[in-house]
Amino acid sequence: MKVLKPLSRKVELDNESYLYFGGTAYLGIPQHAAFLQLYLEGLKRFGLNNGTSRGNNVQLGIYDEAEQFAATKFGADDCLITSSGYLAAQLTVKYVSKLGELRYAPATHPALWINEPPKTNGSFTDWTNAIVEEINRSTILSWVIVSNSLNNLYPEVYDFSFLERISSEKRIILVVDDSHGIGLINEGIGAFSKLPQLENVDTVVVASMAKALGVDAGLVLASHQHIHALKHSNEFLGASPPSAAGLFAFMNATAIYEEEHAKLVQLTSRFNRFLSNDSRWKFETNFPVFLTSIDSIKEKLMEQKILISSFAYPDKNGSLLNRIVLSSWHTLADIEELILALTKIY
Repeated sequence: MKVLKPLSRKVELDNESYLYFGGTAYLGIPQHAAFLQLYLEGLKRFGLNNGTSRGNNVQLGIYDEAEQFAATKFGADDCLITSSGYLAAQLTVKYVSKLGELRYAPATHPALWINEPPKTNGSFTDWTNAIVEEINRSTILSWVIVSNSLNNLYPEVYDFSFLERISSEKRIILVVDDSHGIGLINEGIGAFSKLPQLENVDTVVVASMAKALGVDAGLVLASHQHIHALKHSNEFLGASPPSAAGLFAFMNATAIYEEEHAKLVQLTSRFNRFLSNDSRWKFETNFPVFLTSIDSIKEKLMEQKILISSFAYPDKNGSLLNRIVLSSWHTLADIEELILALTKIY
Protein backbone atom coordinates (compact mmCIF):
# COMPACT_ATOMS: atom_id res chain seq x y z
CA MET A 1 0.00 0.00 0.00
CA LYS A 2 1.72 3.15 -1.22
CA VAL A 3 0.73 6.77 -0.70
CA LEU A 4 2.06 9.59 -2.85
CA LYS A 5 1.83 12.44 -0.33
CA PRO A 6 3.61 12.93 3.01
CA LEU A 7 2.08 11.01 5.90
CA SER A 8 -0.01 13.02 8.34
CA ARG A 9 -3.33 12.56 10.17
CA LYS A 10 -4.98 11.94 6.80
CA VAL A 11 -3.65 10.07 3.79
CA GLU A 12 -4.92 9.72 0.22
CA LEU A 13 -5.48 6.26 -1.25
CA ASP A 14 -7.09 5.83 -4.68
CA ASN A 15 -8.44 9.38 -4.50
CA GLU A 16 -10.10 8.63 -1.14
CA SER A 17 -9.17 10.30 2.16
CA TYR A 18 -8.49 8.10 5.21
CA LEU A 19 -7.81 8.96 8.83
CA TYR A 20 -4.37 7.48 9.52
CA PHE A 21 -3.38 5.86 12.82
CA GLY A 22 0.08 4.42 12.22
CA GLY A 23 3.76 5.27 11.93
CA THR A 24 6.14 6.64 14.54
CA ALA A 25 5.66 10.40 14.24
CA TYR A 26 4.30 10.46 17.78
CA LEU A 27 4.60 14.23 18.20
CA GLY A 28 3.55 15.11 14.66
CA ILE A 29 6.86 16.83 13.94
CA PRO A 30 7.14 15.96 10.19
CA GLN A 31 4.07 18.12 9.47
CA HIS A 32 4.43 20.72 12.24
CA ALA A 33 4.42 24.19 10.67
CA ALA A 34 6.51 25.90 13.37
CA PHE A 35 9.09 23.09 13.38
CA LEU A 36 9.33 23.28 9.59
CA GLN A 37 10.07 27.00 9.92
CA LEU A 38 12.89 26.23 12.35
CA TYR A 39 14.24 23.66 9.90
CA LEU A 40 14.12 26.20 7.07
CA GLU A 41 16.01 28.66 9.24
CA GLY A 42 18.60 25.96 9.84
CA LEU A 43 18.88 25.35 6.11
CA LYS A 44 19.51 29.05 5.52
CA ARG A 45 22.26 29.05 8.15
CA PHE A 46 23.97 25.74 7.46
CA GLY A 47 22.89 24.52 4.01
CA LEU A 48 21.41 21.18 2.99
CA ASN A 49 24.04 18.85 4.41
CA ASN A 50 27.59 18.50 5.68
CA GLY A 51 29.47 15.78 3.84
CA THR A 52 32.66 15.99 5.89
CA SER A 53 33.40 13.51 8.66
CA ARG A 54 33.49 14.41 12.34
CA GLY A 55 37.23 13.77 12.19
CA ASN A 56 37.76 16.68 9.81
CA ASN A 57 40.05 19.47 11.05
CA VAL A 58 37.34 22.06 10.22
CA GLN A 59 34.03 21.49 11.99
CA LEU A 60 30.65 23.16 12.32
CA GLY A 61 30.30 24.12 15.96
CA ILE A 62 26.63 23.21 16.07
CA TYR A 63 27.42 19.50 16.37
CA ASP A 64 29.19 19.93 19.72
CA GLU A 65 26.49 22.37 20.81
CA ALA A 66 23.70 19.93 19.92
CA GLU A 67 25.45 17.11 21.80
CA GLN A 68 25.83 19.24 24.92
CA PHE A 69 22.19 20.35 24.61
CA ALA A 70 20.93 16.75 24.25
CA ALA A 71 23.02 15.49 27.18
CA THR A 72 21.53 18.17 29.44
CA LYS A 73 18.00 17.71 28.09
CA PHE A 74 17.93 13.96 28.61
CA GLY A 75 19.92 13.84 31.86
CA ALA A 76 23.24 12.31 30.75
CA ASP A 77 26.86 13.26 31.38
CA ASP A 78 27.68 13.34 27.69
CA CYS A 79 26.30 12.63 24.22
CA LEU A 80 27.31 11.99 20.66
CA ILE A 81 25.11 12.42 17.62
CA THR A 82 25.31 10.40 14.41
CA SER A 83 23.50 10.41 11.07
CA SER A 84 21.09 7.63 12.10
CA GLY A 85 19.88 5.57 15.01
CA TYR A 86 21.24 2.45 13.32
CA LEU A 87 24.75 3.88 13.21
CA ALA A 88 24.50 4.98 16.84
CA ALA A 89 23.42 1.48 17.85
CA GLN A 90 26.04 -0.36 15.80
CA LEU A 91 29.05 1.68 16.85
CA THR A 92 27.92 1.37 20.48
CA VAL A 93 27.32 -2.37 20.56
CA LYS A 94 30.57 -3.11 18.73
CA TYR A 95 32.39 -1.06 21.35
CA VAL A 96 30.70 -2.47 24.48
CA SER A 97 30.82 -6.08 23.24
CA LYS A 98 34.56 -6.01 23.97
CA LEU A 99 34.03 -4.91 27.56
CA GLY A 100 32.16 -7.89 29.00
CA GLU A 101 30.07 -11.01 28.48
CA LEU A 102 27.27 -10.00 26.10
CA ARG A 103 23.59 -10.84 26.71
CA TYR A 104 20.45 -9.65 24.89
CA ALA A 105 16.97 -9.16 26.29
CA PRO A 106 14.02 -10.52 24.28
CA ALA A 107 12.86 -8.44 21.29
CA THR A 108 16.00 -6.28 21.25
CA HIS A 109 15.94 -4.21 18.06
CA PRO A 110 17.98 -5.66 15.14
CA ALA A 111 20.04 -2.46 14.98
CA LEU A 112 21.81 -3.71 18.12
CA TRP A 113 22.55 -7.19 16.86
CA ILE A 114 26.07 -8.27 15.98
CA ASN A 115 25.97 -10.57 12.96
CA GLU A 116 23.33 -13.20 13.88
CA PRO A 117 20.06 -12.68 15.77
CA PRO A 118 20.49 -13.33 19.51
CA LYS A 119 18.94 -16.55 20.79
CA THR A 120 16.60 -14.99 23.35
CA ASN A 121 12.89 -15.75 23.62
CA GLY A 122 10.08 -15.49 26.11
CA SER A 123 8.80 -12.59 28.17
CA PHE A 124 10.97 -9.78 29.47
CA THR A 125 10.09 -10.65 33.09
CA ASP A 126 11.05 -14.31 32.71
CA TRP A 127 14.28 -13.28 31.03
CA THR A 128 15.20 -10.89 33.87
CA ASN A 129 14.85 -13.68 36.42
CA ALA A 130 17.07 -15.93 34.31
CA ILE A 131 19.76 -13.31 33.65
CA VAL A 132 20.02 -12.36 37.33
CA GLU A 133 20.53 -16.00 38.23
CA GLU A 134 23.07 -16.57 35.45
CA ILE A 135 25.18 -13.52 36.33
CA ASN A 136 25.14 -14.13 40.06
CA ARG A 137 26.18 -17.78 39.63
CA SER A 138 28.92 -17.06 37.10
CA THR A 139 32.57 -16.44 37.90
CA ILE A 140 32.63 -13.79 35.13
CA LEU A 141 32.75 -10.30 36.65
CA SER A 142 32.07 -8.02 33.63
CA TRP A 143 28.78 -8.18 31.73
CA VAL A 144 27.04 -6.24 28.96
CA ILE A 145 23.22 -6.32 28.90
CA VAL A 146 21.45 -5.01 25.77
CA SER A 147 17.74 -4.24 25.67
CA ASN A 148 15.05 -1.94 24.36
CA SER A 149 13.56 0.52 26.86
CA LEU A 150 10.13 -0.70 25.80
CA ASN A 151 8.40 -2.91 23.28
CA ASN A 152 6.43 -0.75 20.86
CA LEU A 153 5.01 -3.74 18.95
CA TYR A 154 3.47 -5.55 21.92
CA PRO A 155 3.25 -2.43 24.04
CA GLU A 156 5.21 -2.83 27.26
CA VAL A 157 7.45 -0.39 29.10
CA TYR A 158 10.23 -2.44 30.66
CA ASP A 159 11.11 -2.46 34.36
CA PHE A 160 14.87 -2.49 34.96
CA SER A 161 14.72 -2.83 38.74
CA PHE A 162 15.98 -6.41 38.28
CA LEU A 163 19.48 -4.90 38.17
CA GLU A 164 19.23 -4.31 41.92
CA ARG A 165 19.19 -8.10 42.41
CA ILE A 166 22.55 -8.58 40.69
CA SER A 167 25.55 -8.92 43.01
CA SER A 168 27.40 -5.64 43.52
CA GLU A 169 30.62 -7.52 42.74
CA LYS A 170 29.56 -7.76 39.11
CA ARG A 171 30.25 -4.88 36.74
CA ILE A 172 27.37 -4.26 34.35
CA ILE A 173 27.19 -2.11 31.24
CA LEU A 174 23.51 -1.65 30.41
CA VAL A 175 22.79 -0.61 26.80
CA VAL A 176 19.20 0.52 26.24
CA ASP A 177 17.61 1.39 22.90
CA ASP A 178 15.18 4.23 23.64
CA SER A 179 14.19 5.02 20.05
CA HIS A 180 10.46 4.75 20.79
CA GLY A 181 10.69 6.37 24.21
CA ILE A 182 12.93 9.40 23.87
CA GLY A 183 10.88 12.58 23.62
CA LEU A 184 7.81 10.59 24.65
CA ILE A 185 7.97 8.64 27.93
CA ASN A 186 8.75 10.12 31.35
CA GLU A 187 7.34 13.52 30.37
CA GLY A 188 9.44 13.50 27.22
CA ILE A 189 12.89 13.07 28.74
CA GLY A 190 13.07 9.41 27.81
CA ALA A 191 14.51 6.45 29.69
CA PHE A 192 18.05 7.53 30.62
CA SER A 193 17.47 9.41 33.87
CA LYS A 194 14.87 6.89 35.06
CA LEU A 195 17.08 3.82 34.78
CA PRO A 196 18.44 2.43 38.09
CA GLN A 197 21.39 4.44 39.40
CA LEU A 198 23.69 1.75 40.82
CA GLU A 199 27.42 1.93 41.46
CA ASN A 200 28.09 -1.32 39.60
CA VAL A 201 25.89 -0.42 36.59
CA ASP A 202 27.12 1.83 33.78
CA THR A 203 24.24 3.02 31.60
CA VAL A 204 24.39 3.74 27.87
CA VAL A 205 21.29 4.80 25.93
CA VAL A 206 21.10 4.78 22.13
CA ALA A 207 18.19 6.17 20.14
CA SER A 208 16.94 7.19 16.77
CA MET A 209 15.89 10.85 16.78
CA ALA A 210 13.64 10.25 13.75
CA LYS A 211 10.53 9.18 15.66
CA ALA A 212 9.08 11.44 18.38
CA LEU A 213 11.83 14.05 17.89
CA GLY A 214 11.34 14.15 14.11
CA VAL A 215 15.02 14.58 13.15
CA ASP A 216 17.00 12.26 10.89
CA ALA A 217 19.81 11.51 13.33
CA GLY A 218 20.83 9.13 16.10
CA LEU A 219 22.32 9.72 19.51
CA VAL A 220 24.20 7.99 22.30
CA LEU A 221 23.87 9.11 25.92
CA ALA A 222 26.56 7.92 28.32
CA SER A 223 29.43 8.85 30.62
CA HIS A 224 32.25 11.10 29.43
CA GLN A 225 34.52 8.04 29.31
CA HIS A 226 32.30 6.04 26.98
CA ILE A 227 31.48 8.98 24.72
CA HIS A 228 35.19 9.83 24.43
CA ALA A 229 35.94 6.26 23.36
CA LEU A 230 33.05 6.16 20.89
CA LYS A 231 34.11 9.46 19.32
CA HIS A 232 37.48 7.89 18.56
CA SER A 233 35.95 4.82 16.88
CA ASN A 234 36.40 4.28 13.16
CA GLU A 235 32.63 4.23 12.66
CA PHE A 236 32.16 7.66 14.19
CA LEU A 237 35.18 9.32 12.62
CA GLY A 238 34.51 7.90 9.17
CA ALA A 239 30.81 8.75 8.90
CA SER A 240 29.25 12.00 7.75
CA PRO A 241 27.12 13.72 10.42
CA PRO A 242 23.39 14.46 10.14
CA SER A 243 22.05 17.67 8.67
CA ALA A 244 22.96 20.62 10.85
CA ALA A 245 19.60 22.18 9.93
CA GLY A 246 17.74 19.38 11.68
CA LEU A 247 19.85 19.76 14.82
CA PHE A 248 19.25 23.52 14.78
CA ALA A 249 15.51 22.86 14.72
CA PHE A 250 15.82 20.25 17.50
CA MET A 251 17.69 22.66 19.76
CA ASN A 252 15.13 25.42 19.28
CA ALA A 253 11.96 23.33 19.47
CA THR A 254 11.63 22.77 23.22
CA ALA A 255 8.30 24.62 23.43
CA ILE A 256 6.99 22.72 20.39
CA TYR A 257 7.91 19.35 21.87
CA GLU A 258 6.27 20.22 25.19
CA GLU A 259 3.06 21.44 23.55
CA GLU A 260 2.75 18.41 21.28
CA HIS A 261 3.53 16.03 24.14
CA ALA A 262 0.72 17.56 26.20
CA LYS A 263 -1.69 17.11 23.29
CA LEU A 264 -0.70 13.48 22.87
CA VAL A 265 -1.18 12.77 26.58
CA GLN A 266 -4.74 14.09 26.32
CA LEU A 267 -5.54 12.02 23.22
CA THR A 268 -4.01 8.87 24.70
CA SER A 269 -5.92 9.31 27.94
CA ARG A 270 -9.22 9.56 26.07
CA PHE A 271 -8.56 6.40 24.05
CA ASN A 272 -7.34 4.58 27.18
CA ARG A 273 -10.66 5.24 28.88
CA PHE A 274 -12.57 3.81 25.93
CA LEU A 275 -10.49 0.61 25.88
CA SER A 276 -10.29 0.07 29.65
CA ASN A 277 -11.13 -3.50 30.71
CA ASP A 278 -11.22 -4.72 27.07
CA SER A 279 -9.05 -7.83 26.94
CA ARG A 280 -8.80 -7.69 23.14
CA TRP A 281 -6.38 -4.77 23.41
CA LYS A 282 -2.88 -4.55 24.83
CA PHE A 283 -1.48 -1.15 25.72
CA GLU A 284 0.43 0.89 28.29
CA THR A 285 -1.29 3.77 30.06
CA ASN A 286 1.12 6.48 28.89
CA PHE A 287 2.18 5.06 25.53
CA PRO A 288 0.16 5.85 22.36
CA VAL A 289 0.30 2.40 20.74
CA PHE A 290 -2.57 -0.09 20.98
CA LEU A 291 -2.29 -3.71 19.82
CA THR A 292 -5.47 -5.65 19.13
CA SER A 293 -6.42 -9.28 18.58
CA ILE A 294 -9.70 -8.42 16.80
CA ASP A 295 -9.86 -10.36 13.53
CA SER A 296 -9.96 -8.41 10.26
CA ILE A 297 -9.93 -5.08 12.08
CA LYS A 298 -7.83 -3.46 9.36
CA GLU A 299 -10.40 -4.28 6.67
CA LYS A 300 -13.36 -3.34 8.87
CA LEU A 301 -11.86 0.06 9.70
CA MET A 302 -10.87 0.70 6.09
CA GLU A 303 -14.54 0.35 5.19
CA GLN A 304 -15.07 3.35 7.47
CA LYS A 305 -12.17 5.30 5.92
CA ILE A 306 -9.72 4.62 8.76
CA LEU A 307 -6.25 3.21 8.10
CA ILE A 308 -4.20 1.56 10.87
CA SER A 309 -0.79 -0.08 11.15
CA SER A 310 -0.99 -3.71 9.98
CA PHE A 311 2.14 -5.63 9.00
CA ALA A 312 4.32 -8.54 10.12
CA TYR A 313 7.49 -7.58 12.01
CA PRO A 314 10.29 -8.47 12.52
CA ASP A 315 9.46 -11.75 10.71
CA LYS A 316 7.94 -10.68 7.39
CA ASN A 317 6.31 -14.10 7.14
CA GLY A 318 4.83 -13.95 10.63
CA SER A 319 1.38 -12.90 11.82
CA LEU A 320 0.11 -9.39 11.16
CA LEU A 321 0.44 -6.94 14.02
CA ASN A 322 -2.69 -4.81 14.01
CA ARG A 323 -1.99 -1.63 15.95
CA ILE A 324 -3.51 1.79 16.36
CA VAL A 325 -0.89 4.50 16.82
CA LEU A 326 -1.88 7.94 18.01
CA SER A 327 0.01 11.12 17.19
CA SER A 328 -0.36 14.68 18.44
CA TRP A 329 -1.36 15.68 14.91
CA HIS A 330 -4.68 13.97 15.61
CA THR A 331 -7.54 15.90 17.19
CA LEU A 332 -10.03 14.86 19.86
CA ALA A 333 -12.60 14.76 17.05
CA ASP A 334 -10.40 12.20 15.26
CA ILE A 335 -10.33 10.05 18.39
CA GLU A 336 -14.10 10.25 18.72
CA GLU A 337 -14.46 9.23 15.06
CA LEU A 338 -12.15 6.28 15.70
CA ILE A 339 -14.11 5.28 18.80
CA LEU A 340 -17.39 5.43 16.87
CA ALA A 341 -15.93 3.24 14.12
CA LEU A 342 -14.73 0.66 16.66
CA THR A 343 -18.12 0.70 18.36
CA LYS A 344 -19.73 -0.25 15.06
CA ILE A 345 -17.29 -3.15 14.69
CA TYR A 346 -18.08 -4.43 18.19
